[in-house]
Amino acid sequence: MKSLKYALLGMAFSVLAACSQQAHATLQPGDQAPAFTAPAWLAGEGFQFSLEDALARGPVVLYFFPAANTPGCNLEASLFSQNIDRFTELGATVIGVTAGNTDELQEFSADGATCAGKFAVAADEGARIATQYDAVMDGREMSSRTSYVIGHDGRIAAVHSDPNPARHVEAMLAGLGPAAD
Repeated sequence: MKSLKYALLGMAFSVLAACSQQAHATLQPGDQAPAFTAPAWLAGEGFQFSLEDALARGPVVLYFFPAANTPGCNLEASLFSQNIDRFTELGATVIGVTAGNTDELQEFSADGATCAGKFAVAADEGARIATQYDAVMDGREMSSRTSYVIGHDGRIAAVHSDPNPARHVEAMLAGLGPAAD
């Protein structure tokens, strides 16, 4: 009886998670990553982020998040920040992209509780970039929680679409295997 209860709870959570997020991203490993540039901030300093320029240095972990300074997004940014050395050791650049609360990204990029100045975050006004990456929540102009590893060759090496912010870091680290080089 107890195991049935837990099985039903697990199924209920899965259904709720599926309903609260868009369908899984349709860009798949092997697909060409759409090129983009966007206004970005690193440790509070503004610059223009270019995917092409970042790929010239190595693989890129591109993670979309719904909005700066919200509980789940703060957790996700903090986890990426805490693990930035692991990404750096694998030669990867991490960039967070959002269409939500873009006016708060300068502060968000420098906040010691979130990005801590360890990786850049970019503004995606109108969810233009998120749309190219099939990372738009429920057809709205809001980024979903979808992450990609883009290999040095500009192709998608791994994708992870999941409303749980705590799962993206490990999924992206796993995706930075030989296919991302």
